[in-house]
Amino acid sequence: MLMSPQNLPERINAVLEQVHQCAAAAGRSAQSVTLLAVGKAQPPAALAEAARCGLRHFGESYLQEALEKQAALRGLPLTWHFIGRLQTNKTRAIAENFAWVHALDRLKIAQRLSAQRPFHASPLNVCLQVNLGGESTKGGVAPAGLAALVAEVAALPRLNLRGLMCIPPADTEPARQRAWFARLRELRDELNAGGLSLDTLSMGMSADFPAAIAAGATIVRLGTVLFGART
Repeated sequence: MLMSPQNLPERINAVLEQVHQCAAAAGRSAQSVTLLAVGKAQPPAALAEAARCGLRHFGESYLQEALEKQAALRGLPLTWHFIGRLQTNKTRAIAENFAWVHALDRLKIAQRLSAQRPFHASPLNVCLQVNLGGESTKGGVAPAGLAALVAEVAALPRLNLRGLMCIPPADTEPARQRAWFARLRELRDELNAGGLSLDTLSMGMSADFPAAIAAGATIVRLGTVLFGART
C-alpha cells in the first residue's frame, strides 16, 4: 500500500538519517551519497511531498508514467533519472526529458540517446549497467565486455559517461551484498586507472543500500523504504 502523506516526512527523515549514518560508518561524508527517490506507481502528490521534505532526485522506470509526473510537477526544481530498461522507440523522449539514464547497456541505445539529446541541454549523464551475476532476467553488459562499451560510449558527443550501475543477485546476507557492490567499485576503479574519471556508482536499493554505501555507492535508488510497498 502507499504511505500516507502524514507518515511520509517521518519516513524520509528516518531514511536520510540511516543513509548519513552508513556513510559516516564507512568514513565518508553524508554529501557523498545521493538519495534517488524511486517513485514508480506513486502519485505525483507523494513525490511533491517528498520534494517538500528536501528530496531533489527522482527515478522512474516507466516512460509514460514519468512524463505525466514531470508535467504535474513542472514547477518544482527536480532532477529526473530514468532507471528502467531502455527501448529504441523511447530513446527520444528519454533524451529530451531526463538528466540521467542509469541502465545503459547497448551501443545502439547510446548512439540514439546522443543523437537525440537536444543541443540546448547539457549532455545526458549516463551510467552503464553491469550484469555482475550473469542473470538472464536482468539487463547489463557482462564485466568482460565493459571496457569495450565504455570506450564507445565515452566517445559520443552528447553523453556524459558518469559511472556504473548494477542490480546484483538478491541476497539477504550483508557480507555477500557488499561483495557484489565491491566488485562494481573495482570495475570502476580499473577503468579510472586506465585514464577515465568516472565518479558515480549507482547501486543499492531498499533491501541492501547499507551494504552498497559501505562499498562506495554514490547514488542509492530507494522506493519501498520511502513510500511503502507498491500495490
